Amino acid sequence: MLLSMKGFRRSAAAALALMLIVAPGGVGFGLSATLAAAHPAPDGFADLAEKLLPSVVNISTTQTVKPEQHSEKSSPELPQFPPGSPFEEFFKDFFNRNHPQGGSGNNHPEAETHKATSLGSGFIIDAVGYVVTNNHVIADADEITVILHDNTNLKAELVGRDTKTDIAVLKVKTEKPLVAVNWGDSDVARVGDWVLAIGNPFGLGGTVTAGILSARQRDINSGPYDDFLQTDASINRGNSGGPMFNMDGQVIGINTAIYSPSGGSIGIGFAIPSALAHAVVSELIGEPDHIVHRGWLGVRIQAVTDEIAESLGLNKANGALVASVSDNGPAQGAGIQPGDVILTFDGKKVADMRHLPRLVAETPVDKVVPVTVWRKRQETALKVKVGRLQETETASAETGVKPLPSKGSDVDTVKALGMTLSDVTPALKEKFSLGDDAKGVVVVDVTKDSPGAEKGLRPGDMIMEAAQEEVKSASQIAGKVADAKKSGRKSILLLVERQGDLRFVALRLDQS
Repeated sequence: MLLSMKGFRRSAAAALALMLIVAPGGVGFGLSATLAAAHPAPDGFADLAEKLLPSVVNISTTQTVKPEQHSEKSSPELPQFPPGSPFEEFFKDFFNRNHPQGGSGNNHPEAETHKATSLGSGFIIDAVGYVVTNNHVIADADEITVILHDNTNLKAELVGRDTKTDIAVLKVKTEKPLVAVNWGDSDVARVGDWVLAIGNPFGLGGTVTAGILSARQRDINSGPYDDFLQTDASINRGNSGGPMFNMDGQVIGINTAIYSPSGGSIGIGFAIPSALAHAVVSELIGEPDHIVHRGWLGVRIQAVTDEIAESLGLNKANGALVASVSDNGPAQGAGIQPGDVILTFDGKKVADMRHLPRLVAETPVDKVVPVTVWRKRQETALKVKVGRLQETETASAETGVKPLPSKGSDVDTVKALGMTLSDVTPALKEKFSLGDDAKGVVVVDVTKDSPGAEKGLRPGDMIMEAAQEEVKSASQIAGKVADAKKSGRKSILLLVERQGDLRFVALRLDQS
């Protein structure tokens, strides 16, 4: 089983694919505190491998597959031949061998169900029988079997799973003692450190590979909390769910994905860091409902670019820019506002936008934490009571652009930043399907290669704020642009709404 992961950038020439590494084999991981000092190059890994191999397991899953009913296109009819033709018996034999349940004509009964199996890896974290693996290893499985290092087969039950981080916890029962591994601290692991992986690549059985930690904090667009470790240790299909060990024999990651043109290792593998995995596993085991309860702030955020940082007076691009605040959410109650840049959360620096969701998610529900925001060119200290994230889905409707009515508008338009801007009019509301209560300034046209075009602005967008102040007319925006240029600023920050979606855009003034 080899699953493609969407959204990862790939070279068109190489056509590389990022894949979840399950079936036909797997690998296991563990987590514990690692030493900050670098280890010298080892003479070998035999002693460490001998110690860790009993803790790594293979995971076999069985799923009942029920094929869809055959259609006329999938099951061709038997060709018609004259009676007595020598080809008649030949084609009958051929058809019956390849379509044993079918027949000629339009009668194509449903094919029989069959069992599909796949293999992955896991590791024992508790002698009582808890086993950690990837969720995609056991997803949709009817039966799960854990195979120990000595080839003992144990039936496993699913304790809990977390799809957002692709982690699952299993439980096995056995009278024989199990050897568990310890969690390590991935946060202190450094690029260049030696790592060891043990798993079941291609269904071959327990296999040990070694390499180094190649990179940290990789975002492969697999989920909202991407923060992967990258390694060049050989990881292949079937290693999913296996552990990545440091030289102290502690699990610092869970092998989850590879970047490869063929499914084989090319030295780019990804692992869920133990700092994230350990907390998720603890909740899956410890919570009565076996569900991860994540913290919720109630904001929609975006990245702070160099242009946005300059427009806000920040020395460098860091933190998370608040684009909008949920009604009656924790952020609104704490006084966080759109346009704020969250610099620290619970005493921890927010290095960039991707860092904040993880910090919030890991914070206990109902905990009151300090938050530092950048507002009006200075830091402001706030306190927020973290809420609980509800696992709900929202749907967005696509709205088509209707033709402009024959009668135009008497409202004057202005040109700024390579855009034609207008006050809201009934005609524009109908043309761009704006709400009856639409407020702000409408983007009527965007000049090619202008600052607005470069930032993706398009006709129908609504500008709600300019330079962090509300605007209600096109002339106000023109005035804000003139003031920004006069004061020597290089960019101006706009709050733009598109079909209910708010985001900040910094437009360069020296290009307009």
